[in-house]
Amino acid sequence: MKEKGTYRSRESAETLAVEALSWIAGEPEQLERFLALAGIGPATLRKAASDPAFLAGVLDFLLGHEPTVLAFAEARRIAPSEIAEARRALGINV
Repeated sequence: MKEKGTYRSRESAETLAVEALSWIAGEPEQLERFLALAGIGPATLRKAASDPAFLAGVLDFLLGHEPTVLAFAEARRIAPSEIAEARRALGINV
């Protein structure tokens, strides 16, 4: 587990969000649900990943569904609270 406070910088929070997006893309059920909720297609994911508001939405997607946030946290070997901390570090209302 990472030390508490790891996601104080916007850059590290964005990095975690990109990692989350990559994890979502590797999980077919998650990807289908994410694309449906985001209202975008697979072809626009790469371009959208450069938008900080979109990255905040990726973390919101994880945090909005407990089994999903727990699965991602386990895959990354971090505490689920680190995902919430990263989301706060982005500070964007979406």
